[in-house]
Amino acid sequence: MPIRPLDILDLPNLYRHRGEVLSLDTTRALTRGNPLGAASLLAYINPARHIYSAIDENGGLTVLGGIIHTKSESFARLLYLAPAAHLTHPNLPLLLEHLAAQAGSWGAFHVIAEVDEDSDSFVALRQTGFAVYAWQKMWKMPIEAESTDSLIWTRMQDENLPAVQSLYSQIVPPLLNPIESFPKRANGFVCIDDARCYVNVSSGMRGVVLSPLIHPEAVDVGKKLSALTQRFNGKPVYLCMRSYQTWLEPALEDLGAQPAKRQAVMVKHLAHLIKNEKVVKTANPRGVTVQPSRINRIQVKKK
Repeated sequence: MPIRPLDILDLPNLYRHRGEVLSLDTTRALTRGNPLGAASLLAYINPARHIYSAIDENGGLTVLGGIIHTKSESFARLLYLAPAAHLTHPNLPLLLEHLAAQAGSWGAFHVIAEVDEDSDSFVALRQTGFAVYAWQKMWKMPIEAESTDSLIWTRMQDENLPAVQSLYSQIVPPLLNPIESFPKRANGFVCIDDARCYVNVSSGMRGVVLSPLIHPEAVDVGKKLSALTQRFNGKPVYLCMRSYQTWLEPALEDLGAQPAKRQAVMVKHLAHLIKNEKVVKTANPRGVTVQPSRINRIQVKKK
């Protein structure tokens, strides 16, 4: 039986595997919970949303996977694989290719997956063309008594956007620019006394994930990050530390924050550049020769 999209008759199958799911979007899992929880099931059969799940039932074994895309982003994210006991299934690479093809139909240029470096899914992801672009750890912040220090942070406003974009350009390696969300609108918090401290916020019913962009020259970083966690009404707060911000980890250790396993941030590219020659006619001075310019276009790989 070929790999097929999820339909309403598969909901019991999804629910049955809810306790053995591998999440590949860590921020979403920490803020919204199990991607196969009861609150998430109906979303997989809503054609109006860029969220999709597929199922493979060959060889008497079932393997499931899901993918999601935000319409304003150039990339999609793998949501989950299940059951965790079947991550060495020989058809898992085919399922991943199927999900990637769906992302391409939405107009995504890349697919991102976040996975523990010792996960059984790592091999299948590599076989499907995913490569490691960065590493990350999720740090759970300690809950501390409220203090007035939290007032050193303020919600980002439109006038802060140029400074935050400049900070992004200084900190995020160019290799990651296509897959790291460039700040396009006011979201998150900035430190009122230091333009070199910005934190993006992802919040849900289950918790809050903070993604900092902090310049190495910033001072009292531990104190500032601790103060920010006090603004979220007792919800669990996690800091996402990518490999280009690892210099912050000693400050988190001093605060008593607890790290999870290191994860690989893996990316599969769905598009590549093709160079075509095209002559551009211009009025040139006599005796001057102009070589044809090369114009790039994007071609999406067809599966």
